[in-house]
Amino acid sequence: MFEGFTRHRIATDGAEIHTLVGGEGPPLLLLHGFPQCHALWNRVAPRLAERFTVVLTDLRGYGQSSKPPGDSAHETYCKRANARDQVAVMAALGFDRFRLAGHDRGARVAHRLVLDHPGRVERVAFLDVVPTLEVFARIDQRMATAYYHWFFLIQPNHLAERLIGSDPDFYLGQVLGSIGSSADIFEPEAMEAYRTAFRDPATVHAMCEDYRAAAGIDLEHDREDRAAGRKVECPALFLWGRNSAVGRLYDDPLGIWRGYAPAIEGHVMPAGHFIPEEAPEETARALLDFFSG
Repeated sequence: MFEGFTRHRIATDGAEIHTLVGGEGPPLLLLHGFPQCHALWNRVAPRLAERFTVVLTDLRGYGQSSKPPGDSAHETYCKRANARDQVAVMAALGFDRFRLAGHDRGARVAHRLVLDHPGRVERVAFLDVVPTLEVFARIDQRMATAYYHWFFLIQPNHLAERLIGSDPDFYLGQVLGSIGSSADIFEPEAMEAYRTAFRDPATVHAMCEDYRAAAGIDLEHDREDRAAGRKVECPALFLWGRNSAVGRLYDDPLGIWRGYAPAIEGHVMPAGHFIPEEAPEETARALLDFFSG
């Protein structure tokens, strides 16, 4: 995977971020989500690299990036800290302004990044999420069932870490095969990268801290932005899977996003949650069209 991409390890404030860079053209940063790493983009990044300088990172705690211990307030893994990491990575590579796309947790980091650093991002794409505030505000029985891991992973006293650690391969397989996408869509090399990281207890702890932050300090930051009237200022794209929880359980997910990003467009994709791996051609085409604008 990622033939022709160069690998880097870039120090930020509190972490070291595993980074791949390939292609030529305007800079485009791609962020992955749970429970994955940069390998999520293996079928899309080469296409994008024909027109852009593509930067792939592992979020702090994920993949091959460093895994700092969590803290009682979960600030270490809040989206604000993650966003600072990504700005620092791009600055280290010589990119003060860039295009940005994120899937799942990476989309939440992207949302925070464009709010905290609006001058850095020219265009942003969010893949298969609605804003975190909306997830918690709209929970009902169907949502709680589909998003059960949001409440499992945030439990204290390392409960999730201990239970997942008893059979990490099983839990990883359950997650990858239960969000509207079949577990057989993933490239074997990508699956091996996911398994290798997931077998590390420090990775599992980091992922839990990511979700604990989302249920606490991230909400505080989001509420502050809402009260101040801060919204996504740059052009934005929203893609969601027809068979994902977003596609099945929200009547108008694009309309939800319009309350946070007035200049947003988007459409549904023929996939479940893992859009870049299940519908790579459609994803690449949509991103190329949007980021070339």
